[in-house]
Amino acid sequence: MPGVGKRKDSRRKDKATTLRRDFGWLAALGVILVLAGIVGLFYTAVATLTSMLLFGWLLLIGGIVGLLHAVQARGTSFFWLGAVVAALNIAAGVVVIRLPHAAAAALAMFAALLFLSAGLFRLVGSLVVRGPQFGWTLLLGAFDLLLGILVLGSWPSSSQYVIGTFFSLALLFDGLGLVAAGYGGRRIVGLVSERGRLGPIPPD
Repeated sequence: MPGVGKRKDSRRKDKATTLRRDFGWLAALGVILVLAGIVGLFYTAVATLTSMLLFGWLLLIGGIVGLLHAVQARGTSFFWLGAVVAALNIAAGVVVIRLPHAAAAALAMFAALLFLSAGLFRLVGSLVVRGPQFGWTLLLGAFDLLLGILVLGSWPSSSQYVIGTFFSLALLFDGLGLVAAGYGGRRIVGLVSERGRLGPIPPD
């Protein structure tokens, strides 16, 4: 019937418009993250302090929520484990919020040791195994080892920019991924909508 066909076309267009708008918001969020990452790369000290304060508040809020869940589960075997973990999260959150620079220095030391161990593991593993990715693994191992040495050699002053740099790079790449997903999604919805194959129309 003509009326039914028009109604289906209208609902299909509305669905396409909604999807395009959602993908547009996703791309807009990606742009915001990209801009925040670029700004953070120029102001690494501020990014380090911001990331540590954010990390501290997340620990504190997570600990409070975990403590509430543990109280609700009192009388079970989960209570003491949940209470101890929540208390540790709360204590760690308070310490990070009150001493963000010290926490950044500790995390920078941990990152340097992690890079050193990962680099040594990759170097030794690539030399022993000599698999098809020998050159690439050897290069990654050398890069990790060099990065760990650089961070550890200038510690604790390196803690002012190491955490902020990693945090900003994470924002940048996550933002680029969201922009690509949003832009690609809008194009796919547009192509499918033009061909009239958006998907089955839900019943009234």
